[in-house]
Amino acid sequence: MISFTPSHLSVTWADGLSHSFHPIWLRERSFEEDNKDPLTGHRLEEVAFLPPDLGLSDAVETDDVIALTFTDGHRCQYHRDDLRRQATDLFAKDLIGDKQLWDHALDTWPDHTLADLASNDGETESRALLAMLNDVARLGFARVSGVSTDMDGLKSLCDLIGPMRSTNWGTIADVKSIANAYDLSMTGRALEPHVDNPYRLPGPGYIFLHCLQNDAIGGESVIIDGFNVAERVRQRDPKAFEILTKTLVNFHYNNDVAILDHYGALIELGPLGELFRMRFHNRADQVPAYAPDVLSAYYAARRIMAEEVWSDDNTLRFRLKPGEVLVVDNYRLFHGRTAIDLATGDRHLRQCYVDRDIVSSCQKRLLRDLAPSSP
Repeated sequence: MISFTPSHLSVTWADGLSHSFHPIWLRERSFEEDNKDPLTGHRLEEVAFLPPDLGLSDAVETDDVIALTFTDGHRCQYHRDDLRRQATDLFAKDLIGDKQLWDHALDTWPDHTLADLASNDGETESRALLAMLNDVARLGFARVSGVSTDMDGLKSLCDLIGPMRSTNWGTIADVKSIANAYDLSMTGRALEPHVDNPYRLPGPGYIFLHCLQNDAIGGESVIIDGFNVAERVRQRDPKAFEILTKTLVNFHYNNDVAILDHYGALIELGPLGELFRMRFHNRADQVPAYAPDVLSAYYAARRIMAEEVWSDDNTLRFRLKPGEVLVVDNYRLFHGRTAIDLATGDRHLRQCYVDRDIVSSCQKRLLRDLAPSSP
């Protein structure tokens, strides 16, 4: 059901949801060719100069399509489903899909094969790739097997999604124990749970970890669902959760070729209060010199979070095999590894980063192309 006055359009859906839309909002969002370029969807006029008293002069609904006429003479149409999405999803989503929080008891793994993802069979290939990205959206990670163990074998997977991000480490970098290691990840020590590079602006969105060799004792991969950690902190101590969302922490890295600095909260919320990003990096974080009472509260809250991060209840441990790639949402998951006995063999991974907009764009494009009839 719809109703309108010059000052608003009211739409009510079958489940009782009702929302009112401002006429200027409806007018400036119009997808008619005289308002937006049909190829790019970009506006063709400066809508800030629309008449401030612009109103609706007519609204007619036919078969779930609402035809509108404005007092400046412009006409456009909207699908009811489109308007509902605008009423309920106020901000664009990163990856689309509900989040499934998990702990050590996760029993169904998001496993895929490169052969399926790159089948060259049109829609079959697209649906397999979309399924993998949907798993990353839901769980924060996926595992892909059957990737060549050549030094640049990782590229065959990333090319299906989009360009890799280049950093001061290059595009695809080694994670392997070497003499005179320039980073702790290049030693045999255990790596505590962390996100990668919180000192970068912007921080890496997704990590692709490709196993070439893993025959040493130790070196098991460790992943933790940071969103589940955040919820457990919220349940244990709501005040601690609030402190961790509001206290900004510095992150720093430097070597001969780069000095990197950034900051952020350990738990970052989105515009509607939803979990958006997690940070945890014991090697690189340093809270500013806040007042002692502020720091006492922060240190207590951080300890609660660390207890959850390090809890076996929240941890998945597994061994990556040669030819497997672990895809990790670096805004959600913490990852690490157990110590490596370098006298017993080698562990050689290669990794790259892909920015969030590249992965998000790939998923949204596949959703659009596989459901072309959606309004």
